[in-house]
Amino acid sequence: MRKITLSNGKSVEVECLSCALTSGLIEPDGGVVIETEYFHAHQDVAYPIKGLIILASKRHIKCFDELNEEERLDYIYILTKIRQAQRAVLGIEFVYYFYNEDTSHHFHTWMVPRYEWMDKFGRSVESVRPVLLHSRNNLNSEENVKEVLFAIEKLTKELNS
Repeated sequence: MRKITLSNGKSVEVECLSCALTSGLIEPDGGVVIETEYFHAHQDVAYPIKGLIILASKRHIKCFDELNEEERLDYIYILTKIRQAQRAVLGIEFVYYFYNEDTSHHFHTWMVPRYEWMDKFGRSVESVRPVLLHSRNNLNSEENVKEVLFAIEKLTKELNS
């Protein structure tokens, strides 16, 4: 079991956070943004950044090449649909995509939006970790959390209409 601190400061102990989220054992703040037969999308539970979406496989795999044909097609379809919604309803111009195979969770992709306030951390892969830590440590205000939840609501409505 691993102890994981969520963006709201609460800690949970799970073997795999992705499994806990995709199975409904842990309910992400704001709920599920969109779900398909193979994937589950939600606001990242660790970092309060508007539109920071995690797209996780429902099947417990680690690597991109483990996706079967149906999952690969669904993955690119849902990833594209989420990105279109981020742009349409949240005005997100740029997104950084991350996925790593040596994660303690299972296959998931981070869709990290780029906002102006992030520029002070740089505009490269190296800037992402400081941005995430800044959000966790400095953006847990009631006002920002409300904005994040409102963004989730807008994305969910757009993606499920």
